[in-house]
Amino acid sequence: MDYATYSTLQRSWQKLASEEVQALPPEQRAAVQQELERRFDELLRANGESGSFLDLVGLGKDGLQPSFDQVPYPSLVADFDEAVIPSQLHAASDLYFIFQHERMGVFKVAEVLKRLFRDGRMRIQRGPGARGLYLLDKWQPLRYTPRDRAIAYMRVFNYGRAPRPAGAIVNQNFHYQFVALMTALAQYFRDITIGEVIRGSSTIDQRPYGTLATIQRLGTDLRYAIDRSSYGNIVAMTHETGLYLKQLLDLFETPDIKKCFDANTKWDVLEQGLHRFFGGARDLSQRAKMADSGRRVLNWVASSSFSTTEDPVQFRTEAQTAGANAEAWIAAYRLTDEGKRFPGVAQNLRWAVGLPDREARMAPG
Repeated sequence: MDYATYSTLQRSWQKLASEEVQALPPEQRAAVQQELERRFDELLRANGESGSFLDLVGLGKDGLQPSFDQVPYPSLVADFDEAVIPSQLHAASDLYFIFQHERMGVFKVAEVLKRLFRDGRMRIQRGPGARGLYLLDKWQPLRYTPRDRAIAYMRVFNYGRAPRPAGAIVNQNFHYQFVALMTALAQYFRDITIGEVIRGSSTIDQRPYGTLATIQRLGTDLRYAIDRSSYGNIVAMTHETGLYLKQLLDLFETPDIKKCFDANTKWDVLEQGLHRFFGGARDLSQRAKMADSGRRVLNWVASSSFSTTEDPVQFRTEAQTAGANAEAWIAAYRLTDEGKRFPGVAQNLRWAVGLPDREARMAPG
């Protein structure tokens, strides 16, 4: 398809779409407009090949064209945001879950239990817990050391103080982008709730406070940053460490180990182990909720398209679970040491999107 034909089709289609949309009821216009744009893109891709630079300078199969109108138009595709590897993104979400359990002290308590069993300081011998500790001590199933895991947390999340491998990409802005996305999701659904109360309707087709575009941009940037820093052994290490973490939690749940610590659940075993050997347990409830909610939101980010032409009603439906998890994550995060300075959802969102202090104070909400 030459450039003149493309320009004519573009003008004609825009005029046709405008006339058709104006004739529809207001509640149907947005959906029809998006469908017409999608059909037009499919029509262009199905009819005619895109031109190249060789066609422009006359070295293509048709030779030199007498005018620019006869040169094939360049079909430019914006696919940067989709150029990610889903397996890396899902591995990063599981790695975040593992990191929070690392902060809770699961791996440290497991090492203490192995040492106590080896030194004869635990009164267990033939139960499932004893056998589990024996197998862990005999086979050492986890090849990745605490230093390896710390380097992975540094690379993907910029968490901790592990040395940065020379030449590796470190996701320096992860926490800033992650907190900003959580606040944007929370603000989005808070505004929807307020709008429904004020307008007295649950079928609102307007975007609340314009935060949908903010969520899409923050989610896209976060996904890109995680993708470019989670290469290498992250997928393999997350898979192996995740299985090991599950094995440890199952071990804490065995009856003979729970009896040694006078515990009712595996979390009691973890808490008692931290109190006895590491000077106390902190933020266990908060870390557990942050691990689960954070992983769910990151999985949602990995699976979403974040298309700017997406129907707001459809986006709201798909993001509703992520919004609830964002609220839960924020509630837990604000009770941790690093989250005590969190200024609040509305103020943090205005700061994250770059509003000056004066405009942030004057903004509604």
